[in-house]
Parts: sequence; C-alpha cells; structure tokens
Amino acid sequence: MSMVYSEDDRMLADTAEEFLAAQSPVSAQRALRDNPNELNYDPQVWQQMMELGWGAITFPEALGGLDFGYKGLGAVFEATGKHLSASPMLSSVVLCGSLLQQLATNEQQAWLTAIISGEKRLALAVDEQARHNPECIDTVATDADDGFLLNGKKTLVIDGVSPDGWIVSAKHQNGCSLFIVPFSEEVKVNRINLIDSRNYAELSFNDVKLSAGALLGSAGSSAQALDRALDLGRLCLSSEMLGSSKALFNMTVEYLKVREQFGVKIGTFQALQHRAARCFVELELAQSCVIAALTTADNMDEDLASSVSLAKWKLSKVADLITGEAIQMHGGIGVTDELDVGLYLKRIRVAQMTLGDVDFHHARFSTQLA
Repeated sequence: MSMVYSEDDRMLADTAEEFLAAQSPVSAQRALRDNPNELNYDPQVWQQMMELGWGAITFPEALGGLDFGYKGLGAVFEATGKHLSASPMLSSVVLCGSLLQQLATNEQQAWLTAIISGEKRLALAVDEQARHNPECIDTVATDADDGFLLNGKKTLVIDGVSPDGWIVSAKHQNGCSLFIVPFSEEVKVNRINLIDSRNYAELSFNDVKLSAGALLGSAGSSAQALDRALDLGRLCLSSEMLGSSKALFNMTVEYLKVREQFGVKIGTFQALQHRAARCFVELELAQSCVIAALTTADNMDEDLASSVSLAKWKLSKVADLITGEAIQMHGGIGVTDELDVGLYLKRIRVAQMTLGDVDFHHARFSTQLA
C-alpha cells in the first residue's frame, strides 16, 4: 500500500493550492465570518471549483465523473484545510454524491449529474442529537397514498441552509431508509451558529409529504450505504484537518524563527525545538493514516471503517497537539483575533466533533477489531 501521494495526486494538489491561494485564502474566510451571507461560503468560488472538475473527481466516467479516486480528492481537501476554504464539497459532493452513486435510480441520477456539475446542491440530514450517532434515528417515515409522510427533527446538518434539497434518514419498514426531500417551505429550517462560522442547520419535518420517487434505494435497507458515505465524509474531513494542522504548524515554525526573546531567536531554544520536532513526527504519522485510508477507499476494501476511524481519531489527537503548541509558542498574540491561529483553532475544533469525535472513533475501531 502506497503511503505517499502519486505524481498525479500532487499535480491535482498543486492546482488546488494555486487556485485557493488566489480565490479563497484565509482572509476570505475571515471576511465571511465578519460579513456573513446566507450560505456562509462564496457561491462564485464554489462554481469555479465545479468548473475545475472537483465535483467529478471520484465518480466514474459513465456518470460524468473523472474516475480519479479518493486520494486525489483527499489532496484537494488538504488544500482547503490549509486555506480554511468554505464550500459544500463535503456535504453535497462527498456525502450526498456517494449515496446517489450507490442507490439512485435512473430517474434520480439527474440529481447526481446536477451535483457533479454544481448546478444543484444537496445536504445530508442524519444526526438528531449533539453527539454524532447515525444509528440513533427517531425521525419516522410512514407510507401514505402514492408516497410517504415524514416526521421528526435533524440537527447539525452541514450546509443545511438553503440547499436544493436534503437526503434524510428515517425509520421505515423496520430499518433505515433514505429520502430525497426537495427544498420547500414545509420543512422548517433554523440556522445553527458554530464557532467556525459555516453553514449549519436544524430541520423539522411535520407531516412533510414526499412522492414515491423520493425513496433512495430499497425501503429499510440503506444503513450500509449510509455507513460508506459517512466514512468517505470522515475521511475527507481528516484530510482537511491534516491541511489545517500542517498550515498551523508551519505558521508556528516561522514564528519561532523570527520572534526574539533575551536578544536571541526563540527557535534556538532546545526545548522548543524538541516540541516542534514532536509535532512534525506526529503530523507525518497522521498523514500516513490518512493516505492509507484513502487508498483503502479507492480499492473498495472491506476494512474501510477501521481505516477511516483510525485516521479520524489520529488526526483529531494530532490536531489537539498542534493547536495547543501553536497557541503556547505564539504566546499572548496567539489568543488574539489579529492572528489567524484562532481561525484555524475554531475550524479544527468543529471538524474534530463532526461525523464522530475521538471517543466515537476509538470505540468504533475497537468494535471493528473485535
């Protein structure tokens, strides 16, 4: 198993790096935080991402994709983490796109085509409590004349404000079913404000009527497909955290080189060098975990769940180390809004909790090994 990006992966990463540095730098995320819009991302930048083909990276050519693989997509997410670039890539392309690829009928494939091109956007509504637990479902879908009635609530829906629709999990036919719910006023949407200043929503369904064509896949048997989609999302989040952690580490090292104390650069202090060296080693180990999991996703291996949980757990632990050291080594300025350290810290903290925190993935990994 290759533990490094291929030449093609690196070329894609370089392209993403160049584009994001010019069109979506950290300063753009700061501006979105200070002057938020309805979407909490720049729709023009999002369309440019789609024009670059990022929405098509992992999908087969038969569906209009590039069949490039998840290692390529992971390299793109690492670049977005480096620049804190906000977009619906995770919610629409990875999570919902994966479900559509696995379960969509010929008629529903129109949604996937629109997502790949960026023409439409979907958001996945799974969680119903503050802690991620996709198996805990109280939302209920009941059969009705020529369709379904949907009742329940979903929380922490990533990019759930103003999409073209949602894919919603619900109890149905003694199992988990997924439904494509087009945007309508029947669905009550409340914005949730988190510290990373991105797009999150709480959804309420009260006898929302759905057509028979809203059912995605077979009734009551979508849990496995949902697990795979969530794992791919967790993997892309891990890649993003890797990029953010690397950027924060590099910022800290540069600061050590220029900050003077007692007439000398603090980077010459051996104690700080040792701490920086530990961060570097942990980042290298974390990157190996991520690339191994990306390779597993591309090979369609059965041990994807354990590889992904290991990667998400490792990145969350390493991100704790990097953020803590970045703040301490920057000293007082590290806790001011003037420096970008705080922006990285806030995004990393939300990413650590999203789609399962360290405790969730530690327990899940242990279960996979049992």
